[in-house]
This record gives sequence, structure tokens and C-alpha cells, in this order.
Amino acid sequence: MDPETSAPPPSSSQGSREENVYMAKLAEQAERYEEMVQLMEKVARSLESRSELTLEERNLLVVAYKNVVGVRRASWRIVASIEHREEGKGNEEHGGLVREYHRKIESELDTVCDGVLSLLDMHLVPSSSSAESKVFYLKMKGDYHRYLAEFKSGSDRKACADSTMSAYKEAQVFHTKFLCFFCFLPLFYIYFFLFSQIF
Repeated sequence: MDPETSAPPPSSSQGSREENVYMAKLAEQAERYEEMVQLMEKVARSLESRSELTLEERNLLVVAYKNVVGVRRASWRIVASIEHREEGKGNEEHGGLVREYHRKIESELDTVCDGVLSLLDMHLVPSSSSAESKVFYLKMKGDYHRYLAEFKSGSDRKACADSTMSAYKEAQVFHTKFLCFFCFLPLFYIYFFLFSQIF
């Protein structure tokens, strides 16, 4: 996480899985989502082979990242609008300041999204023992690639968009093979709609 925007977790040690989950719930109530992310990352990285997050732990992880990323996505949209307005005015001095601030937010989004994608690829997807959890994490993987695609450009945007659709398609394959195909169809159309908004 960005050291300028996040504080160290409230424990100086790694703590047990139970302690980290408890502290994550405490951080959620205190609306300290940066710390919540760090605590739930510890829980995810501590998973042993063939072990996965409980439903409660998974929900905590999702809430943590959703809030940390959501704030930055909202900030990015607001600053993008201001940047466009300043460019329309021809105000180069203010435009330069806004562009610099815009890049700072994008850097933070990069860091957060790369962090969750690494966690998914290295720990959560491989440790998934059920089709339901694998579909959930693959859909989550697609979501965070989509968030990256929202502010990328050129070949980087295309790569993120391709990764988005790849993760959604893989989730569809698992859902079709192991779970109810017809239950998945509405979700697939939702994914397709969200994906189409990138372009």
C-alpha cells in the first residue's frame, strides 16, 4: 500500500489468524480500511495448502479492498473532470497541477489493484477448494483488471481489458462445469455490460 496514505496495522507482530481477523473487524467498525486491507492480506498469505478463507474472512477482504479502491476510483473521476475543465479554460498552470495529482491517484490505484491481483493469483485462486469460491475469486480478478482498464491507455488498457474478459470467461467455465449454468447466465450478461463500459 502507499506509505503516504496508509498507516501500519495496530499490531507490531504478525499475530495469529484469529487475532488478525478480529483486528480487521475492529478496523472496519473504525472505518480504517487501509489497515483492514493489510490485516486481511496477512490472513490470506498465511493460508496453508488446501486451505482457504472462510466466508466471513472472504467478506472482510472484499469490504476492505472495495472501500480502499472505491475512494480512489471516485477521486480519479472527480479529478479527471476537473482536468478536462481546466484544459477547456486553457489554464496551463492549473492544468499541470491537476495532471500531477491525477497521476498520483492513478499510481495509488495501480498499487492497490496490483496488490489484490497478486493475492488472488498467488494465494486465493490456487487455494480454492470449491467451484463456488474459485468462481468468486476469478470474478473478483476480472473486476480489478477492469478497474485498471478504466484509467489506462493504449496497449496497457488493451492488456487490462483482455485480462478482464479472460478472468470472466474462466469464471464462466467453472460455473458452467460445476454449478448451475442457468444461474450464471444473468451474471455473465452483467459482466459483459460492465466490460463494454471500458470502451
